[in-house]
Parts: sequence; structure tokens; C-alpha cells
Amino acid sequence: QLQAFGGGLVQAGGSLRLSCAASGLTFSRYAMGWFRQAPGKEREIVAAVSGRGGSTYYADSVKGRFTISRDNAKNTANLQMNSLKPEDTAVYYCAATFSLGIVVRTTIQDYTFWGQGTQVTVSS
Repeated sequence: QLQAFGGGLVQAGGSLRLSCAASGLTFSRYAMGWFRQAPGKEREIVAAVSGRGGSTYYADSVKGRFTISRDNAKNTANLQMNSLKPEDTAVYYCAATFSLGIVVRTTIQDYTFWGQGTQVTVSS
């Protein structure tokens, strides 16, 4: 089970930190991803991290602004979002998939477990 939280309303240029709490998983054996879905658009990958955190992936649109991390001791994955833009407005979802080693997963179809989503709204 995954639970995402930390969304909210922020002005452009501001920051938010999303967290995803996992339960019922051997967390370090699961690659984690953050996705987002804006109104009228398809869900898209934002960032992903391998099971032990050694590999990461970022969508071009968030490179240099967002940082994904994980704390396997606390069974949490985080997404630090800085320099937020209005186009970052979306519902953000965390997801998990069983994946050993350093592989990151970047497509929706790769992921087995999904959190409920948390709304991020960036005002201009």
C-alpha cells in the first residue's frame, strides 16, 4: 500500500516536498516512481529511483528543479520540487514495482502499486 502526501497550493517559484509512505512491501526491492496527471492530459513520468537509490531518472521538464530520493529505513520516497511553475499543476502519484538492482522504471505499465494521488497547484 502506498500513500502520497505533501501536495498543496504554492506560488510560482515556490517549493513543495511530496512524500510517499509504503507499507506491506520489502521496500528496498521496489523501484519507485512519481507520476503526474494534469486535467485533460495523460499521466506522465516525473521522476524515478531504483530500489537502493543508486539510479535516478527525471523527465526533461523537471530536470534541475525536482529531486527524487528514498529512505529505505523509513519506507518512504520523496520528491522535492523547487522553482515550481504553473505547468507543474497536476495530481501527483507515487508508484512502486518490484525491481532488483539499479534499474529504474519509467513507464506506467512498469508499475504495479499506486498511491491515491496528491494535488499540486502552482499559481502564477
